[in-house]
Amino acid sequence: MYRRILLKLSGEALKGGNQKQILDVSCLKSFADVIKKLHDDKVEICIVIGAGNIWRGKLAKDIGIEPVPADFMGMLGTVINAVALSSSLKENYQLDTVVYSAIPAIDGVSKPYNIKEADEDLKNGKIVFLAGGTGKPFFTTDTAAALRAKELHCEAIFMGKNGVEGVYDKDPTQFKDAKFIKSLSFDKMIEMNLQIMDISAVELIKDTDIKVRIFSMSEPVNFIKVAHAEDIGTTMERK
Repeated sequence: MYRRILLKLSGEALKGGNQKQILDVSCLKSFADVIKKLHDDKVEICIVIGAGNIWRGKLAKDIGIEPVPADFMGMLGTVINAVALSSSLKENYQLDTVVYSAIPAIDGVSKPYNIKEADEDLKNGKIVFLAGGTGKPFFTTDTAAALRAKELHCEAIFMGKNGVEGVYDKDPTQFKDAKFIKSLSFDKMIEMNLQIMDISAVELIKDTDIKVRIFSMSEPVNFIKVAHAEDIGTTMERK
C-alpha cells in the first residue's frame, strides 16, 4: 500500500457537469469523501489542483492578455481551488489541512511553500495542498505535480481521468480500435508521444522510483483501490 501520494486533480473535475459555475458542491464533497477515506488508511496526502474551471490560456489569447500575467492568473486560480477543497475537508470531516502557495501567500489563507514544513505536515497527518503551480510562468500543473512529488518523496502520483480507464495508444473517444495500455515506461511514453503528462514533468521524474497511476475517477472508490496497490488503470514508471 502506498504511504505517501500526490493527488493531481483537474480544475474541470471540481465543477463536474455544471457549466454555469466554477465549483460544484457535490463534486467537492465527493473528493472530500475520497480524501477522508485515504486519510483514515494512514496515507499521507498532498494535492495539486489545476485551474481549468476558472481560467484557460485560450481565454487569455482571446482577451489579449500577455502570456506571463495570464499564467499568473492561472496560478491564482489553483489557490482558489485548493482553498475550496481544503475548506470542504475541514467543514465536512474536521480534517487538519494546510494550503501552501508557490506564489506570494495570502495572509490567513495560504502559506509560502517550504519543503521541510510541508514534509513535517504530511508526517503529522495534515492534508497538504500545493497551490500556485511552480511559482514561475510557462509551467503547467503537471510539472508542478512532478516537482512537488519529487521534493516531498512521494511514492506515486495519482491522476484520475474522466471517461477513460487509463492510457490508450490513441484517443479512444475518436478511434474505436484504440488499444488500452496496462503499463509503460516514461521513455516509452515520450517515444509514443502520448499526451499523458507534459514532457517537462516526465523529465523530472523519469529516473526516480515515483510511479504515475492513471485511472478512471468516475468511481471514487478507484482512488482507494489504487492506494491499496490494486492493479487497475495504467501504471507508468521507470523501467
